[in-house]
Amino acid sequence: MLTERVPVGVMSSVVAPEKPASNTMGPKEVELILVKEQNGVQFTSTTLVAPTQTQTHPSGEEERETWGKKIDFLLSVIGFAVDLANVWRFPYLCYKNGGGAFLVPYLFFMVIAGMPLFYMELALGQYNREGAAGVWKICPIFKGVGFTVILISLYVGFYYNVIISWALFYLFSSFTSELPWVHCNNTWNSPNCSDWADNSSVTDFYKATPAHEYFERAVLHIQDSHGIDDLGRPRWQLTSCLAVVIVLLYFSLWKGVKTSGKVVWITATMPYVVLTVLLLRGVTLPGAIDGIKAYLSVDFLRLCDAKVWIEAATQICFSLGVGFGVLIAFSSYNKFGNNCYRDAIITSSINSLTSFFSGFVVFSFLGYMSYKHNVALDKVARDGAGLVFVIYPEAIATLPGSSVWAVIFFIMLLTLGIDSAMGGMESVITGLIDEFKFLHKHRELFTLFIVVATFLISLFCVTNGGMYVFTLLDHFAAGTSILFGVLIEAIGIAWFYGVDRFSDDIEEMIGQRPGKYWRLCWKFVSPCFLLRLAYAITPETEHHLVDNGEVRQFTVSVDLILLYYNCTASLHLCRFL
Repeated sequence: MLTERVPVGVMSSVVAPEKPASNTMGPKEVELILVKEQNGVQFTSTTLVAPTQTQTHPSGEEERETWGKKIDFLLSVIGFAVDLANVWRFPYLCYKNGGGAFLVPYLFFMVIAGMPLFYMELALGQYNREGAAGVWKICPIFKGVGFTVILISLYVGFYYNVIISWALFYLFSSFTSELPWVHCNNTWNSPNCSDWADNSSVTDFYKATPAHEYFERAVLHIQDSHGIDDLGRPRWQLTSCLAVVIVLLYFSLWKGVKTSGKVVWITATMPYVVLTVLLLRGVTLPGAIDGIKAYLSVDFLRLCDAKVWIEAATQICFSLGVGFGVLIAFSSYNKFGNNCYRDAIITSSINSLTSFFSGFVVFSFLGYMSYKHNVALDKVARDGAGLVFVIYPEAIATLPGSSVWAVIFFIMLLTLGIDSAMGGMESVITGLIDEFKFLHKHRELFTLFIVVATFLISLFCVTNGGMYVFTLLDHFAAGTSILFGVLIEAIGIAWFYGVDRFSDDIEEMIGQRPGKYWRLCWKFVSPCFLLRLAYAITPETEHHLVDNGEVRQFTVSVDLILLYYNCTASLHLCRFL
């Protein structure tokens, strides 16, 4: 303790606060205590007091709550980025586009665009301590882009939660001695149902396997609808599963990052345990090695095909989850001095490694299916929902103890989906309560409002014709719009706010200025990367126009009109809410 003697008549205490270092959380408080007065002399003591839980941003604004532990944040980001697409999309793309050769464009775009954009969003949210809309106080003209990505996350939630409800339905159906998608003698089966093992003409276009019919006719009941104009009522089975998913999401999010940070300890780690168990089982199956060889087979000639590079770039953009406002929301709850650069490298690398690792699991079972039914691998290899809800359940059904393996597999799908859905919903909640400050005091009620609204709209996807609505949302909710949103976001940061100023912000947080490579990527490479994704935002029927250089989506007039309507619609919605 420091003591100082000061004459009584002239004693005045002026304490100059210590200027914080660039990597500290804020100024330290100084406590001046009067000890006693003796013989005309006053003794005082000065003590440095540790900052309280509520920290102060360098701008003077009071900061929000922070993650309980650093690992909570990392698991939340990993859990969001590693989703169902890592299992059902990347392995198939790798197989279709030259096997191991596909890793060349994939890693290339990861380094020049994926990681820079990922890093940019983490730093943007952490420095400004706001959600996707509030961060644009640095350049208010772009605030509409923030509302746009919030709206996109809300759209995605309308159908993404339905996928999780399918997985929950399958999970409940797996608690039987015999899985219900094994035979064709069920009430939902059609005359076209044909067992792989019993019918040599199974490759006929009009034939369907028991697992295929179980998904379409027992789960979706799509046969009871004639189209999107004939939806019917919500089916109680899927509605119940959807309600369970919504309840899980609410109680994971209602208290903010303090609760969601604990949930991800299970939802983000469980998939790795299950994938490892499934791999150990899969490699012991006959034909598994052939499937893995096909997955890793290297065909460098495929690299001459521009479409391979386009698909690698598209996969990077969507698999990392940039542009949904989730990374901004999550990082806004970090401590100000957190090393977001290191976090970006770690989490984006884990995401890509998980995609690659899941390919071994998927293709070990696809190789087994190819061997068991004596068909070419390309007859069973597919991506999307057909892989995890048709092919994989069918492969599991042939194993000893199939019910146990089915339960394990669908628990993995459930956990993969839940933490990604949590991220999307957190983006909406954080983005809006940061913009409308009065909602901070009513987070629990506002979270309830969001999840109930999402549930009610999702009911359209669990009707007999719900698959038509699901497909509509899946194709248009986060395609062109998300790419365009990320493009404008990158331009706003690099060219309007300024790369140098943004780099100063990062240096203030972590004490280290981004290198020239990162600044170059933010200003030139990443925006150009997003503009090159012509195939990703062009209908397949018009891909020949791309080959001829006629990309209609990137005319100046269309871009400006799209931006105007996206921003205007988002602002009107948020004013209404």
